[in-house]
Amino acid sequence: MVKNIKIEDLNLWYGKNHALHNINLEFKHNSITALIGPSGCGKSTFLRSINRMNDLIDNTKITGKVIIEGKNIYDRDVDEVAVRKSVGMVFQQPNPFPKTIYDNVSYAPIKHGLIKKGAECDDLVEKSLRSSALWDEVKDKLKTPGTSLSGGQQQRLCIARTIAVEPNIILMDEPTSALDPISTEKIEALMLELKRDYTIVIVTHNMQQAARISDYIAFFNLGDMVEYGNTDTIFVNPKEKKTEDYITGRFG
Repeated sequence: MVKNIKIEDLNLWYGKNHALHNINLEFKHNSITALIGPSGCGKSTFLRSINRMNDLIDNTKITGKVIIEGKNIYDRDVDEVAVRKSVGMVFQQPNPFPKTIYDNVSYAPIKHGLIKKGAECDDLVEKSLRSSALWDEVKDKLKTPGTSLSGGQQQRLCIARTIAVEPNIILMDEPTSALDPISTEKIEALMLELKRDYTIVIVTHNMQQAARISDYIAFFNLGDMVEYGNTDTIFVNPKEKKTEDYITGRFG
């Protein structure tokens, strides 16, 4: 059984800049948590901490724990590549590989030794594209470049690529901000489907989107997690005035 994901006393510094302050949070399985807050408040930095992408930035120091499947991903014996397999990431701008649609989905599972080329691979590609609500649109052009798709289709291809390696958690950093309203609606519907099987954490500046799709909200400001709770409660009756001010548009 997939366990909840726990963040304990997480702090992060970029050089002397203390960017995240003592974050404690638990993401529940089969749920969507939206991270909200003004630009530069630490949302994306926090998101990248959950799959160790901040390791790629020079002069970064991290303390605390991110516990996935009962293991702190910052323990010295943990391979960061394995972490990024377990924790998939979908970015703001769709970024398909310069490969065919088929190879975009199959590349990582083959590289990680999860499947072999052939019928097994064909089945995984179809399953992943179906799970990302893209199969019917691309099943007759799997050998065409992923970059030939529309922006919304490219983003769904990136989601298919992410779930092909069977992660425990899917991180999404403003995945619809570069998309048109119809594509945004499709991605939101897809997220609601995917939470049946995954834990999803999304950064969004769109309060309406957060209200539509999330089960839980975490409000960040200036590197602090100011408030966390059920989405309905946060929007209707937040405990903190800063949260209320941000949601009602008084700042941010």
